[in-house]
Amino acid sequence: MGRGLRACSRLAIGSGLIAWGAPGLLAAAGPDPADRVAALYPEDGRRELAGADYARYPGAGVLYCRAEGIPRKAAAAWLIGSRRLVVMNAHNFRSRHLEPTRDIADCFFQIGGRNYAFRPATLHFGTVPGALSLHITDDWALVELAEAAEGVRPQPIPAAPDLPTGTGTVPVVMVSPGGHANYPGQTSLEPCAIRQIDPPSEDAIRRVRHDCNNGYGGSGSGLFDTHGRLVALHSASLSMNSRRVFDIEYHYGSALMFEGALLDAIRARVAPEDIGPPVP
Repeated sequence: MGRGLRACSRLAIGSGLIAWGAPGLLAAAGPDPADRVAALYPEDGRRELAGADYARYPGAGVLYCRAEGIPRKAAAAWLIGSRRLVVMNAHNFRSRHLEPTRDIADCFFQIGGRNYAFRPATLHFGTVPGALSLHITDDWALVELAEAAEGVRPQPIPAAPDLPTGTGTVPVVMVSPGGHANYPGQTSLEPCAIRQIDPPSEDAIRRVRHDCNNGYGGSGSGLFDTHGRLVALHSASLSMNSRRVFDIEYHYGSALMFEGALLDAIRARVAPEDIGPPVP
């Protein structure tokens, strides 16, 4: 990716970290509570997930972290490829300048109505050694559960997207198992669209600009194509809660595609025996 696009990604992740860096402390980190009920765009088509949605998106889970000993919902997270591997955003644990903001030992993963602890030693970030800042395209983290999740199916390992780089409308569904602070439901799903796919970064991962509504706490939401295939992981948005018309340069959401180094890392972590038996 060129320097201009890298700089743009840096600004986007910075705004996302200001909004989502302290889940459960939104009164301190975000805008006035009265302003948090607004969506990003004039039209808001979000609804809560239903039973059929969980069957279509089986890996949907939620990251919880403790603040002063109290568990609080932090972000969306996904069980992918095996019943042990969880994928989420790196910015749940690192600042824009890669400073530690939270210990994963203080967090747990919830899926299928059960809570699971992590194996902290298995935490892996998308940033390369020696990196000085976090960008949209390396805003990913993998970590294993201390024990395999029971009674659930993981999301299938995504296939590398065959979507071309450039501007164009690609219908998707944003699935947010952790919901958003500016939406009254505990979960959220909305048909929306990818509007542009930027050139790849050094890790062969592309950023997508989308028009999906989201809010504080919506980090890690999944973008799925019309066939139910996971194609991108939401990272950050500009001008939160502004209810402005989508703008490809100044008002959009950013997500990273499941490809390149991210997809390689997922495949390397998943062994056939980890997938587990089918769930009836």
